[in-house]
Amino acid sequence: MAEQYLLSIDNGTQSVRALLFDLRGNLAAKTQVHLQPYFSDNPGWAEHSADGYWKAVCVACQRLWAETDIPKSAVKGVAVTTQRGTVINLDRDGNPLRPAITWLDQRRTEQVPPLNALWRTAFKVAGVSSTIEYFRREAEINWIAAHQPDIWAKTDKFLLLSGFLNYRLCGRMVDSIGSQVAYLPFDYKGHKWAGKRDWKWQALAIKPDMLPELVEPGTVIGAITAAAAEATGIPAGTPLVAAAADKACEVIGAGGLAPHIGCLSYGTTATINTTTKKYVEVTPFIPPYPAAIPGAYSTEVQIFRGYWMVNWFKEQFGHLEQATASERGTAPEAMFDQLVEQVPPGSMGLMLQPYWSPGIRVPGPEAKGAMIGFGDVHTRAHMYRAILEGLAYALREGKERIEKRSGVAVTELRVAGGGSQSDAAMQLTADIFGLPAARAHVYETSGLGAAIAIAAGLGLHADFDTAIRAMTRTGRVFQPIAANQKMYDRLYRRVYLKMYERLQPMYAEIADITGYPEQL
Repeated sequence: MAEQYLLSIDNGTQSVRALLFDLRGNLAAKTQVHLQPYFSDNPGWAEHSADGYWKAVCVACQRLWAETDIPKSAVKGVAVTTQRGTVINLDRDGNPLRPAITWLDQRRTEQVPPLNALWRTAFKVAGVSSTIEYFRREAEINWIAAHQPDIWAKTDKFLLLSGFLNYRLCGRMVDSIGSQVAYLPFDYKGHKWAGKRDWKWQALAIKPDMLPELVEPGTVIGAITAAAAEATGIPAGTPLVAAAADKACEVIGAGGLAPHIGCLSYGTTATINTTTKKYVEVTPFIPPYPAAIPGAYSTEVQIFRGYWMVNWFKEQFGHLEQATASERGTAPEAMFDQLVEQVPPGSMGLMLQPYWSPGIRVPGPEAKGAMIGFGDVHTRAHMYRAILEGLAYALREGKERIEKRSGVAVTELRVAGGGSQSDAAMQLTADIFGLPAARAHVYETSGLGAAIAIAAGLGLHADFDTAIRAMTRTGRVFQPIAANQKMYDRLYRRVYLKMYERLQPMYAEIADITGYPEQL
C-alpha cells in the first residue's frame, strides 16, 4: 500500500505551519511562515489582518509542495487548528469587514446589552455577578456592536479564525465544536450553541444566524474548492476534516487520552489540561473547554502570560546569551539552559508568582505578578530560573485543583509547547510535581492532534482512541530527583501557596491608587 499522509494547517499566534504526518505520527514535512503577532492602533488592542492569516496559509502550503518530494496525491485529508479566541466579522459575500481581533486583545466596553431582573438576581444569589459582568465587558461582540455599529450592522457571519479558514478552504460556514473557546453564546456542557432561553443571548449583541454550523471533531465538513486549490496547491476535492483549537489538539497530540494524564503546555499561555468524559468545573462557574475528542471535556487551568514571561526575560535581560548563540551558531535555548543550570534548585530563595496578567476568579482581577526573596547573591540567572519554577508551581497548583474537583489523581505528565524543548525546564517540572515528566515525541503536537482528527474522521484509524495510541508516544522522560523534590515541595507548600493570599490585599490597594489594572 502506498504511504498515506495527513496535512495539518496550524495557525498560531506567531506563525503558520503546514505539516505532513504519516499514520504513525511521524512528521514527514514542514514549512513555517512567521507572523507579526498583532498590530495595535490603541493601547491594549491586538489585531491582525484576516486576509493576512489566509495568505500565510497559502504561502505555507505552496512552500510545502516545493520543498518535499511527497506527492500531493498521497495527502488523504486536511484539518485546521488555530489559536483560540481570535474573531472575524464577514459580510454577506464572505469578506472580512475589519481586522481580526486576536485573543491577546485587552479592550473592553461598558456599553453592554441589558440582562433582565431574573437573571441579575440569579447571578447575585450564586455569587457570580462579577464573573458575568467580566464576560459581557470583555466580549468582542459587544465592543464592536457598541463602538463600530456600522460594521456590526453589515456583519453577516461572526467566526473564529478556525471557522474563517475552514470557509476559505471548503466554502462552507462550518466550525468544530472543539474550537469554541471565546466569548460566544456556546453551551459548554451540551457542546452546542446555547438554547433560546440561555442568558448569553441577552448578554451578547448577536443573533443565532450570524454563527456557523458546529460539528464534532473528526467530521468531514467539506472538500477543498477549486479556488482554494489554486491558492494553496492542495488538490481540489481533498476532504477537509474538523479538528479543534490548538491547545485541545496539543493535548491529544501529546497522548492525553485519559483524566489521569496531565498535559502541560509551555506555550505563550501555559496550561495544564486533562481529558475527561465528565463535565467538571475546576473553578466554579467557569466551564471546561471542549476537548479534541468528540463528547469529551478538557479541564484546563491556564497561566495567561505563561512562557510569554520567558520571552519577556530574554528580550529584557537575555541579550548576552542571544548574541553568544549567534556568534557560535548555536540555538539560543541552549545558552539559556546553561543559565538555569548555573543556579541551584530553589533559586536560593527567589520565588515568583506568575500573575503578570490578572484573572477572572483564580486569581482575581486585582492580581499582579510578584518576585520575593531578593538578596545580594541573586543575578539574572536566578531570575530566569525563578520564572521557570514559578510557572511550574502555578501549574502544580492547577493540577491539585483539577484533582480535587474531578476526584481523579494525576499520575502522569506529558509536556508540550516551546518550553518543553528545554531540558532544564523539563527537569525542574519533574522535581516540582514529583512525577515523571515526559516530552512528546514530536514538537508539533497541536499539528499532530489535528492529524489524529483526520485519521479518525476518514477511518484511516478505527477511532480517536486507536489513532492516538498509534500516532503518539513519549520522547525523553525526566525523573524527579529526590533531594530537589523535597526542597521544592517545602517551598511550594510553605511559601508559594501562601503568596497570593498574603499579597492580594496589597494588589487591590495598588489598583485603587494607580488605576491599573482596572477594577471590574
